[in-house]
Amino acid sequence: MFCDPALAARIERAEAQLIIESNVAAHDRRRGDPPGFAIPVAGGVASFAEDGSPLNKVAGLGFDGVPEPAELAEIERAFADLGTPVQAEVATLADPAIALLLTGRGYRLVSFENVLGRALPGDHGPVTPAGIEIRPSGQDEIDRWLEVMADGVAVADTDGVPSHEGFTREVLLGAMRDLATAGGVRRYGAWHDGEFAGGASLRISAGIAQFGGAATVPAHRRRGIQSALLAARLADAAAAGCEVAVITTQPGSTSQRNAQRRGFDLLYTRAILVLETA
Repeated sequence: MFCDPALAARIERAEAQLIIESNVAAHDRRRGDPPGFAIPVAGGVASFAEDGSPLNKVAGLGFDGVPEPAELAEIERAFADLGTPVQAEVATLADPAIALLLTGRGYRLVSFENVLGRALPGDHGPVTPAGIEIRPSGQDEIDRWLEVMADGVAVADTDGVPSHEGFTREVLLGAMRDLATAGGVRRYGAWHDGEFAGGASLRISAGIAQFGGAATVPAHRRRGIQSALLAARLADAAAAGCEVAVITTQPGSTSQRNAQRRGFDLLYTRAILVLETA
């Protein structure tokens, strides 16, 4: 599948909107805590959810002009006031002037992540190995779903480039709850021989099917659960009339390999740049 800047812009807008909606969910969950923020910038968003959250980032830059230095200065002050570095994700198909602007302000490159996609509907036949069942996970079991997801994430994928980030279980559970309860997100549970063994999510936005983080409890890995979760979400995304399914992975990871086996291609990479504000 070929990706041009126009398609990348659609994907990045969907990502920015998911972060905004997750930020709202985080605000509702925090209640009495100090409010976060979601500041629009250059077609993307600068988001702060809570201390240490993976939702603290600037995403979607570079597809609706280049931000003015004064805009960036305001965002940098907002993060600095909360004692948090600014993490900006910049797609390789974004306006190259964005990276020049950020590095000129002292941002340093710390990591990359890959965005993969495949056209829909396409061939997305079911993949359900013996002993595995994939089914929707409702609100009545969200706490259990979150614990299973956290158990899976706690034992990281050792293939490929490691993530530059690390989160406490408490923070991770909060962020996963915010992402999983954002507008339009569907949750899936994977059951293996009667045990809740893994999960994943799907969000549909303007023809883009966003495949959220998937995880399998270590004791149930290497049994095809991730492939089954991918297949179930592909079928649902195609049935919903989506044009493109997208997934974000660490470069060279098992997650990337599983996605490519299901027909996903590398569309572009995001550079992760960080400015220390302290």
